[in-house]
Amino acid sequence: MSDLELYDRRDCPYSKRVRSKLSELDLAYDETVVPDKHTDREELHERTGQRSVPALFDPATESGWLTDSDEIVAHLERTYG
Repeated sequence: MSDLELYDRRDCPYSKRVRSKLSELDLAYDETVVPDKHTDREELHERTGQRSVPALFDPATESGWLTDSDEIVAHLERTYG
């Protein structure tokens, strides 16, 4: 099990950007593909307070959760790049 957890959608361009950066940096992560409907994303909402993707949990961050693709990519580059 990896320390990094990614909640995403396979068809989401923002999620794809984050997955590409994780792959580029050769980082292992656990992936949860969320349902299509925002109202069906209870687990994501309970964990992050939101229903949109991508969302990345990284214990190396102060809050644990990053929920903006630009912030996630910048964090990954800064922390692991």
